[in-house]
Amino acid sequence: MKKPVYIYTSLIAAFFTVALFTSYSSRIEGDSIPATPTLRADGLGQVVQSVDLSRSFNFAGENVPTDNFDVRERLEREFEVNSYWHSSTMQNLKLSARYFPVFERIFAEYGIPDDFKYLAVAESSLRHPTSPAGARGIWQFMEGTAEEYGLEVNSDVDERLHVEKVTEAAAKYLKKRYNKFGSWTLAAAAYNAGERRISSEMNEQRASSYYDLNLNAETARYVFRIVAIKEIMSAPEKYGFYLKPNEYYAPLDDYAVINIDEPIENLGDFAQKYGVSYRMLKVYNPWLKNDKLRNSTKKVYEIRLPKAG
Repeated sequence: MKKPVYIYTSLIAAFFTVALFTSYSSRIEGDSIPATPTLRADGLGQVVQSVDLSRSFNFAGENVPTDNFDVRERLEREFEVNSYWHSSTMQNLKLSARYFPVFERIFAEYGIPDDFKYLAVAESSLRHPTSPAGARGIWQFMEGTAEEYGLEVNSDVDERLHVEKVTEAAAKYLKKRYNKFGSWTLAAAAYNAGERRISSEMNEQRASSYYDLNLNAETARYVFRIVAIKEIMSAPEKYGFYLKPNEYYAPLDDYAVINIDEPIENLGDFAQKYGVSYRMLKVYNPWLKNDKLRNSTKKVYEIRLPKAG
C-alpha cells in the first residue's frame, strides 16, 4: 500500500512544480500580468507596473520631448509618484469637481490654456495651505504678489483664499509671464521659481526651453509633475482610480449673497443671525480670516451664505 501512495504523491508534486515554473517563466518574459492579483497572506495583493510613456505628451499644447532620455525619466518619476500616491490623488479627483469649473471659466476669459488648472493641484492639492515661506491659498500666492494683483490681505481678510478672485490674479500672472517668455511651459516654471530666476538661468545656461535648464530640484520637477497630474486626472480609471459620479465633491455654488458695508463685531453672531453655523460661514467664505470684520473704510464685501436644504 505504501508504494502506490508514494508514486501518486510524487506525480502530484511534479505537476505543481511544472505549473509553478511555467507561471514564473511567463511572468519573467513580461507576457502575463494577472488582471486580478491574488491576495497573499504574506504580502499585498497588488500589481505595480511602470507607466507606459511610448505615446506623446504635451503641456498647454507644447510638446514634452520624451525622445530625450533625461526628460523621459523625469516625467516617469512624476507619473509613478502620483499614480501610487493613492490618498492624495483620490482627494484631488474628488475636489476637482468643486474647483475646476471655476478655473476653466476664468481661464477661458483670460485666454489661459485649460491645462493650468492642474498647476493648482501641484501647488496646493486644491486646498488652502500655508507654505513655510508664507505662500497661501489654492494658488499659493505670497502676500506681496497678492497685493500687486489687487488682492486684499490684512488681519481680517485674506483674498488669497477667495477662489474666484485669486484665480483671476493667477490668470493675470500667467498671462504676463507668457508674454515675457513666449512659452506656456516657461510661464509655469516662472510661477514656481519666479520670472527673474528663470530669465537669469536661461541667460547663464544659454538655454532656449524649460527642458534644457538645470534648475533647483523643486522647479526641475515642477512641469513634469503638472503633466503627470494632468494625465492621471484626465483618465483616472486608466491609472486605477475609480469614482462614482456622486463621490465627487459638489461645487459650492448654492448660496445667497449678503452685501456688508459696515463692521461685523462677531462673525458667530452674524452667522447665527442668518441661520447658518460659524463653520459653514467659513467654508463658504474662507477669505474671512478672523472672527470679526473691522471694516473701518466701509468697503462693500459680498458674504456668501449657504442656502437651506
